[in-house]
Amino acid sequence: MFATFSLLVIPACGDDGETGDSAGTETGTAETTGETDSAETGTTTQGDGDGDPATGDGDGDQTGDGDGDQTGDGDGDMSGDGDGDQTGDGDGDQTGDGDGDQTGDGDGDQTGDGDGDMSGDGDGDMVDPCGTVLLSTVRDFQIAHPDMQYVVGVDEGIVEDTLGIDGKPVYAGDPTTPTTNGVDAFNQWYNDVQDVNMPFEVPIELIEIEPGLYEYDNNAFFPIDDQGWGNEGNDHNFHFTLELHTQFQYQGGEVFTFEGDDDLWVFVNGQLGIDLGGVHGPLEGSIDMDAQAQELGLEIGQYYDLDFFFAERHTSQSNFTITTTISCFNPQ
Repeated sequence: MFATFSLLVIPACGDDGETGDSAGTETGTAETTGETDSAETGTTTQGDGDGDPATGDGDGDQTGDGDGDQTGDGDGDMSGDGDGDQTGDGDGDQTGDGDGDQTGDGDGDQTGDGDGDMSGDGDGDMVDPCGTVLLSTVRDFQIAHPDMQYVVGVDEGIVEDTLGIDGKPVYAGDPTTPTTNGVDAFNQWYNDVQDVNMPFEVPIELIEIEPGLYEYDNNAFFPIDDQGWGNEGNDHNFHFTLELHTQFQYQGGEVFTFEGDDDLWVFVNGQLGIDLGGVHGPLEGSIDMDAQAQELGLEIGQYYDLDFFFAERHTSQSNFTITTTISCFNPQ
């Protein structure tokens, strides 16, 4: 704080004007310094009244910044960063991350995910966390693969009821599932294996066909024609698998339905909800989230994984239809 001094100078009284002028001049000079320096010269080494050496700021410390602490930054705290808080990061908030918001993640937005975008998903891009486009991986196989162009028939029970810790179906079949040829061949379906399959990214876009009802409907589902191993002499590339992983919020009333061929397994919260295994014509399976909430472990308001695995293993046709009342998916 700066000190302010006022001085009232009263001229000397008397008839002797010379004596009065002399006394008034000397006394006035000594008093106007405001210090205890030379009364004869009227000079001072400070002029600020704070009792420190010659800073001229009137705050009583050695920094010359006028804020009364020792940092020299003028903000009145001890952090030395000039922003007026105690964090030392210079951004003026209390998080200590230096980005100027209150999330504590250091990225300068309000999401708290540390990636610098506004999506809140932490991956550094702007993908909308709520949408109806499902991102799938399609893997192309050759006809020569043991499980392709093999036995035809409905074949439930190929996979376990619980998803594996790697997020893939766990083989439970041979010898009880005649359309497959053992665990080693099956484990290639949904894993990248050099010289066995080739992966491609394929979006599946759900369209709102009526209020609150979304659908992807394709009765000629050949997403990788002339790619990968090619069509191998057929009109289409018939031998491939598809997997997708997404998340949704269970709000009550959701239904997820698939109709198609060939194999199809849908897991919700890691539990098998639809089993359409085997090489067959179009079949339909559905998950009523409310009716199956207990067996799937669902609670209203919580978010759950939905994992989807499909295979097209035989020539003739490829049907693929998803219908659902889930309006908001979070691609994984």
